[in-house]
Formats: sequence, structure tokens, C-alpha cells
Amino acid sequence: MLAATWPVLAGSTGARALASEGNGRGAPPCQSCHGADGGGQEAAGFPRLAGLDAGYLAKQLADYAAGTRANAVMQPIARALSADERQAAAAYYSRLPVPMAPLPARPEATDGAGATLATRGRWSDRVPACEQCHGPGGVGVGAHFPPLAGQPAAYIAAQLKAWQQGTRRNDPLELMQHLSRALGAEDIEAVSRWFAAQPLPNGRSTP
Repeated sequence: MLAATWPVLAGSTGARALASEGNGRGAPPCQSCHGADGGGQEAAGFPRLAGLDAGYLAKQLADYAAGTRANAVMQPIARALSADERQAAAAYYSRLPVPMAPLPARPEATDGAGATLATRGRWSDRVPACEQCHGPGGVGVGAHFPPLAGQPAAYIAAQLKAWQQGTRRNDPLELMQHLSRALGAEDIEAVSRWFAAQPLPNGRSTP
């Protein structure tokens, strides 16, 4: 029994060490940017990792390592992690409960530009509702459509701009590259704020 469970326990311990201590080979502690609870940092625009799909997290780390997704901070970190370490970190964060997010200082209007793009889209520009892929309220769907709800507005906006500029190009069928080009600066700000204000159930986790 002990022998059978040892690899799982060892992998779990290794992932916790990566989160809190780094790997000693160029990868710093994950929590230094993403918080001890994996909840991210709103002010700095660092995204929440807790509760995200493990497949999505593993793919993003692999894409950073391969250069498919560009980021001056994350690329060298991902390259300093082994493939096993990337998988372990992804599994670890996917199982963390989602921290309680603070209420936004200014709730977004349900009929504003952000809500319209998120829930109904803008078909005149061939932009479907964000919720069609990312789920109701932006809770996320599987390994390709991550949660947007409760993520820092600055992070969401930065990703939309990265899709527009082509510095991020690891989306399925180039969906986000196409859709982001139909959005103006005000659209990006509005929809980012709307999703950042959407709540997630406290304690939600991914099996």
C-alpha cells in the first residue's frame, strides 16, 4: 500500500516545494508572484492559478518553455522547470481551492459594453459572446478555455492585447487572434473589468 502511494506523495511534496521554494535551478517560488494561496495579485496583474484546469496550466507552461507564448518573466521560469515539474505544478494548482475574491470597488453595469461583449457578443463584427467558449460568467471550460471570472482586469487586458499583437499565439484554431483584432481599446478595458468583477464560489476546486 505504501509503495503504491509513494509516487503520488512524492509528486505532491515536490509540487508544494516548487510553489513555496522554487527548484534551485533558476525557477523561483511560484507563490512569489501568484500568492501563497494561488490567488494571484490584482495590483500587479498576476493571474490566479488556484482551481484552473491542470491540462490548461500544463499547456501554458509548455508553451512558455517552447516560446509559443511570450512573456519575459514566465519564459525563463518555464525553461528552468523539467517536464515533470511543469506537470506537477499544474496538478498542484488545479487542486487548490479558489480563494475568496474581494468585491470590486465599482460593480460593472449589467447592460454596459463589457457585459454585452461577455454575454451577447457583437455579431456585426463577428464577435461571439465570450461566455460561448469560457462558460457562463466566465467560469472556464476544460483545458482550452480558462476561467476569466475573478482574474485581475490588468491580466485579462494584457492577454487580449497580446493576442492582438501576435505575441501570444497558442490558441485553438487562432480563435483569440481573430476575435481580439475586432476589439478596440475601450472594448478591452470594459470586458476585462466585467470579468474581473464576476464571482466564483469560494472553495471551488478541480478534481
